[in-house]
Amino acid sequence: RLLISKPADGMSLRGACFAGGENDRSMAFCQYLLMNLKQNALLSMLLLGLTVQLGFGQSPTADFNRPQSFDVQHYTIRISFDHAKRTVFGDTTVELRPLRDGLRSLELDARDLKFDAITLAANEAKLEHRLSPGKVIVTLDRAYKKDETIAIRFRYSAKPKKGIYFVDEKRDKDRVVHSSQIWTQGEPDEAHHWFPSFDFPSDKATTEKFVTVEKGFQVIGNGVLVSERESADGKSVTFHYKLDIPHPTYLVSFVVGKYEKFEDKFRDITMTNYLYPGTGILNQNAYSKTKQMLEIHEKLTGVMYPFNKYDQTVVANFQFGGMENITATTMADSEIAYANLEFLRGNVEDLVAHEIAHSWFGNNVTMKNWAELWLNEAFATFMEAKVREELYGRQEYLRKIGIDAESFMEHDAAVPNSHALFNQKAKDISILFKWPAVTYNKGGAVVHMLSSQVGDEAFWKAINLYLTRHRFGSVETADLIKVMEETSDQKLDWFFDQWVYGTSYPKLTIKQGYDDKAKVLRFEISQTQRGDKLTPQAFRLPLEIEITTPGEKPRRETLEINARKHSIEIAAPTKPSSVTFDPDTKIPLISIKSN
Repeated sequence: RLLISKPADGMSLRGACFAGGENDRSMAFCQYLLMNLKQNALLSMLLLGLTVQLGFGQSPTADFNRPQSFDVQHYTIRISFDHAKRTVFGDTTVELRPLRDGLRSLELDARDLKFDAITLAANEAKLEHRLSPGKVIVTLDRAYKKDETIAIRFRYSAKPKKGIYFVDEKRDKDRVVHSSQIWTQGEPDEAHHWFPSFDFPSDKATTEKFVTVEKGFQVIGNGVLVSERESADGKSVTFHYKLDIPHPTYLVSFVVGKYEKFEDKFRDITMTNYLYPGTGILNQNAYSKTKQMLEIHEKLTGVMYPFNKYDQTVVANFQFGGMENITATTMADSEIAYANLEFLRGNVEDLVAHEIAHSWFGNNVTMKNWAELWLNEAFATFMEAKVREELYGRQEYLRKIGIDAESFMEHDAAVPNSHALFNQKAKDISILFKWPAVTYNKGGAVVHMLSSQVGDEAFWKAINLYLTRHRFGSVETADLIKVMEETSDQKLDWFFDQWVYGTSYPKLTIKQGYDDKAKVLRFEISQTQRGDKLTPQAFRLPLEIEITTPGEKPRRETLEINARKHSIEIAAPTKPSSVTFDPDTKIPLISIKSN
């Protein structure tokens, strides 16, 4: 999912020590240091140096996973519409298995669905049910064991406020700009507005849809188009789509409209773009690099495209730039139209690349809960930059990373208390996408910094391991940490603590001078960011510098910064003509003021 716009939106020593919580052994050590603080200046410096390691323990403090008593195996969804009345008519069968013996009732998400009947699918035996806000609670005919499969059929109607969106035909005088449309948007939790489901990303199931529409309209859906069957009276057509790879409900989608199809092949994978009739130039301007982008993702990750087709469909009035609905990406027609303007074409390429990246990061491996959304969006944003690098060179990559870093730093100045990449505010779904500068822009820059920290070879080896080990599964940040540590042979808890579980970014003031007598270059470094329970007083920073001396080849050194105040000396036979901080932009999320 890519939003249309990406707006930018002093702690005491005691506070620094206690920021990580009061339930581990580090607290006892902190208390000891504080008791002796006035008597021992050395301990004071030690405390500051240990702030990152002890005080800033930013592992998750709440459980954002959703309890389950069953595992959905398959959804069979039959749906038709009354466009004029904005009404849907549904007939959904949910197949599931208990996770433990004795399942006697179950709760599914269902918002404003008017149920006509709820029965066992096998014999149409009626099941008792009751409704609570956003839920339907079904009493089963008996207690079921965990090795049994239960299939429950729901027949219902709804006038959904979310999930399914009806769009009227648009005309410009006698010309049809676009036909009437019906399309879905599932992320984060809109699917249950049109079919009963366990509407949370941790539960993955296979799906098939039977979508009945007026003859002359097309339906684009997830997976393989099994059949198109015309009704006996010739007035309607039912499109049957099936996807046998498990996926979460937020990726279940369809689009109804009248389109011109543009088909191509990527090996044996069908690629189809659906555009409004008469706008075929966009197929070249917006989508001509789709095949290259798929190749780039395969090359970098070492993982083949995980599905058997890739569709891209434009729709009207879409509230986002694009949505990575599995095998069938939906895109805002207004955003794709920018591809006809050469100076904005690069933005459209970023959008196309972002949604393609989700086929690996999100649709293959999916975050287990919404606090982990960064695992989807940060990697998709990072891959925008990698696609730029492969197409246009390293400077374009660094320019994109720099733009993302700058967007986040502007946001952080305006909204310093939004959230970390691991989103501790994620239980409030309504604000999940409120600050995209964090989840997207900061996220992309942090993934870049992670690759710089472990090195390209270890990074991509870890990504391959991550995508194959958890293929079509659900992941958490801990899974990413594990593979990065395995391939790099580094302990990375400090990196994730400050960049993923922590907020803000380091702000450095550096005073430098050359001592001609001692032949050393001195740096007095102060971190000036405001530390709090989520922002470290002292970031750990392996900051590279490039020292240029007249008549000599520039040399590189690394300043290992890990305290609020730091003094560092580097041997230098003669006074340098210049010192460049972070010459390769390995740490774009940093502010440096130097003399």
